[in-house]
Amino acid sequence: MTSNSVLAAVDDDAAPLTHQQLRELYTLMAAVRHLDTAAVAWQRQGIIPGYAPQLGQEAAQVGSGYAVDRRRDFVFPTYREMGVARAMKLDMVGYMSTHKATWHGGMYNPVEARFAPIQAVVAGSVLHAVGWAHGQSLSGKPAGERGVALTYFGDGASSQGDVHEAMNFAAVMKAPVVFFIQNNGWAISVPTERQVAGGSVAARAAGYGIPALRIDGNDVVAVHEATRSALAHCRAGNGPVVIEAMTYRRGPHSTADDPGRYRTLDEERLDAGEDPLERFKQRLLDDGVADEAFFAEAERLAREEEEAVRSGIEDLGPRPGAEMFSLVFQEPTPALQSQHAAWREESEHA
Repeated sequence: MTSNSVLAAVDDDAAPLTHQQLRELYTLMAAVRHLDTAAVAWQRQGIIPGYAPQLGQEAAQVGSGYAVDRRRDFVFPTYREMGVARAMKLDMVGYMSTHKATWHGGMYNPVEARFAPIQAVVAGSVLHAVGWAHGQSLSGKPAGERGVALTYFGDGASSQGDVHEAMNFAAVMKAPVVFFIQNNGWAISVPTERQVAGGSVAARAAGYGIPALRIDGNDVVAVHEATRSALAHCRAGNGPVVIEAMTYRRGPHSTADDPGRYRTLDEERLDAGEDPLERFKQRLLDDGVADEAFFAEAERLAREEEEAVRSGIEDLGPRPGAEMFSLVFQEPTPALQSQHAAWREESEHA
């Protein structure tokens, strides 16, 4: 872990991860790996129309999501945070309903889940996170009782103007928000070095006076510790933190992408480094935290979950068409009411 500025010395009142927690982290990573690779297959089979894979980013997502306090914090995802959702115990069928095109944002209660609706607008969730975090500052709660917003985006999204506005506002207002960048090496087909000046997103934080951590995003324990420290820093009233987790996107940007058009398989193998799942497995074996029987059971549970989620997705039926009008505004506008009436009349005669 490296940093371009130091986090305030705060007590995050959390002990080191226990052996049971380390095994739980691996179980989560295994479940995420299976669901992710299965989702790509489901798209190819026509079960879902599209999906954004996260192969190779399991440690960054599970490690950070596992650190969230689901009683008070709030996560603002993009369209690629399935691993975070799983670590936060969301219903995976409800989460995948967006990829089934059955429901926009996910069929789950964001307030109860502490996980905002899935965001497809690049960097759009970053502004929402800062707004929610600023609301915590205005809530009147003591600093230590406030929730922290954790917002995710990629190295490509970091070049959006929304990110500049969000970081500047958060820094000025000392909003309790953690900006978590998954630098997976690619902004779709463009490598990081061709679209991030200086090569580091974390380095930009200094311009806003925000402390930043640049970490090994393929080390799940390091990710968890960094996220936990950042959340504690924000919760203590010290303002925002930037975390840049260095990882690698081992597959396509989405199921509509062909990475073979901009990188070779040899380049992919060389640049990807060690698989985060295999790396963590070896660590647990070396430290005597788990044995082969544990890993076999984790594999079995992951396969069972994969099949259960697939069945749930296939059972999802279409939503009532009227919802495209009823869920737009709290108070429908005359134009929307007119459109609704025209749609209803056409539907009745179809």
